Amino acid sequence: MIGQALNRVDGPAKVTGRATYAYEHWEAGQPLYGFIVGATIGKGRITRIDTENAERTPGVHLVMTYLNAPEQGPRDESVSFEYWRAQPVLTGPDIHYHGEPVALVVAATLEQARAAADLVEVEYTVGRGRFDFAEQEDEVYIPKVVNAGLPTDTSVGDFDAGFDSAEIRIDEYYTTPYEFSMPMEPHACLVEPRGEDLVVYVSCQIVDAAQTSIASTLQIDPERVQIVAPFVGGGFGSKLGIHSETILAALAARALRQPVKVALTRQQIFQLIGMRPISNQRVRLGAGRDGRLTAIAHDVTMHTNPDVEYAEQTAATTRSLYAAPHRLTSHRLAPLDLPRGTDVRAPGEAPGMLAVESAMDELAYSLGLDPVELRIRNEPTVDPEREVPYSDRHLVECLREGARRFGWEERPATPASVRDGRWLVGYGMSAAIRGHFQGPTAVRVRLEADGTAVVQTDMTDIGTGTYTVLTQVAADGLGLPPDRVRIELGRSDLPTSWGSGGSWGAANSCTAVHRACMALREKLLVAAGGDTRSPLHGLDAADAVFSDGNVGVGGASEALSEIVTRNHPAGLEAEGGTRFMGDDPNYTNYSINTYGAHFAEVGVDADTAEIRLRRMLGVFSVGTVLNAKTTRSQLIGGMIWGAGAALEEEAVVDARSGAFVNRDFAQYLVPVHADIPDVDAVVLDGFDDKANVLGAKGVGELGICGAGASVANAVFNATGVRVRDFPITIEKVLPGLPPMDS
Repeated sequence: MIGQALNRVDGPAKVTGRATYAYEHWEAGQPLYGFIVGATIGKGRITRIDTENAERTPGVHLVMTYLNAPEQGPRDESVSFEYWRAQPVLTGPDIHYHGEPVALVVAATLEQARAAADLVEVEYTVGRGRFDFAEQEDEVYIPKVVNAGLPTDTSVGDFDAGFDSAEIRIDEYYTTPYEFSMPMEPHACLVEPRGEDLVVYVSCQIVDAAQTSIASTLQIDPERVQIVAPFVGGGFGSKLGIHSETILAALAARALRQPVKVALTRQQIFQLIGMRPISNQRVRLGAGRDGRLTAIAHDVTMHTNPDVEYAEQTAATTRSLYAAPHRLTSHRLAPLDLPRGTDVRAPGEAPGMLAVESAMDELAYSLGLDPVELRIRNEPTVDPEREVPYSDRHLVECLREGARRFGWEERPATPASVRDGRWLVGYGMSAAIRGHFQGPTAVRVRLEADGTAVVQTDMTDIGTGTYTVLTQVAADGLGLPPDRVRIELGRSDLPTSWGSGGSWGAANSCTAVHRACMALREKLLVAAGGDTRSPLHGLDAADAVFSDGNVGVGGASEALSEIVTRNHPAGLEAEGGTRFMGDDPNYTNYSINTYGAHFAEVGVDADTAEIRLRRMLGVFSVGTVLNAKTTRSQLIGGMIWGAGAALEEEAVVDARSGAFVNRDFAQYLVPVHADIPDVDAVVLDGFDDKANVLGAKGVGELGICGAGASVANAVFNATGVRVRDFPITIEKVLPGLPPMDS
């Protein structure tokens, strides 16, 4: 059952509208509606706020500002992970970024709340804001650590000496813009007060983080906050933590003793949720004429909010990707008065590999060497910085299989040398790597008297297929048909997990389910073996087989339902779990990653420089595949993200106000169907026994890692124009296009 392309078990509920998302819950009856009023300046202080006209508007129940907001718990930097910290709002008159909440209007209808919000009058003293990244790059500082607790800087050997003595040197800067997660479901919640308790229906990726953060902000016992999140319409990192709409709804619901709904508009998401930081990356590669790297350095400067530090681990994957005796990586932060940086799909790896894999392509062309061969020649035997073995590394196999399937041997050796009518045609490729993470996760599996299994965990399904893969693992572990397994997710009264994020969710929760099923099997065998009424009584259970709802030993067999009914009529349950990777010696003794190789073909209009992606192929190594269909879907989704990063996505800041000027989908471009004609993802067979008992690793974010670089490299191969300031747009390519033949 594990690995099969089982259709999504929650698919029928979703297509028939029975899957209930945060804003769609009506259990609390008729709610009130909140609408957030955002600051119209990027830095300064409120000098006057007048809510009288808004409060007089029909239907309005409350206008909350810093003047009447309840006291809240402060952010506690001693809490290890950002998403479990308090997130206070409306705490004072100071404005830290454009769009920051200055008021919440609550009314009987959404229309009344939104209309009244326009009547809230706010006057400011405008301060001098820092909004221009280029102007602040000289004001950088060194963070103590970067995201995921990784070291800020690393150094191996003597980079300067190794680079200076290299026969071939690449020394280039690559810039990436602000980018957003933008899930299909906007950030939304319904908060229902029940006495002194709160039931929070919220779109979140980590239930435990949401519960802890809300309770810490409201300064109440976490047990008084119940989180309900059975379905989440996308997250991509933006829902790992809760945001202002949830805190404001909770404050208002407690104050009014009525249920309150708040949802962000698409435009508000651009200002209130956080984004991938802008970055300037210097990549230096030194190599011999044989293509073997002697020195590699990756230095990154990115923006951070001065009040909430975020250092994306942009140079981290460079530490494990290629062999070179002399190495250097660093991260620096430039404070800007903009929304805080946050985890966006494949944080660090996506922008970092866009730069490094573009630089590797530049090195290949400088050497006159096939880019695939260049990477193979620099394949390490052990992790070059940690000096530990890889748990299971098949990058070379991905490169070779991808080249074979793609027809890489037809790649134009000379840029701008192949035409198809009006189109210049080019091929590009890149490697992919992403670390695999493990976090503490608990799952309870209960076998009912009727022979059905119930899997319970607060793990969330953000559209990745959690309901389906947990069904498969439980069905496989207990020998049940999938339709006899029921999954319960996304509630804070269920066993605690690390939720969905960082590509750790499926591997963690499935491992925990497997262990719970193994414990249940043991209990069932003990019960049957000791029961004189059972056909299995006294038999050696070492070779027991669980299949089709039965357990067999030798020629004897009994239904699971019969064993449970006789011995545990109320049901039989067991728990399984995983522990934090820092407590697991495998994650200390091995470098555990996923790998891949991307190949892309593009056409570039020889007159207009219009870029069209023609096809993409990714070949990946991720250990055990839990579901062939959802795995392929996740990888293809990541590849499309990579194409968007290379060619389209860019949020632009107004340097006068700190506002994002293109804060809608009309101007913040993401790939649509017409942009992505032919994408395929292939997964190699594998099993990583150091990752977990299932041999499975995360896939969701691997697909984006390196994908954008393959597209960028294809654009160069098509045109001879190397763009290092992403995204690659017509304006950046057109001036360098080769002249038309006369």
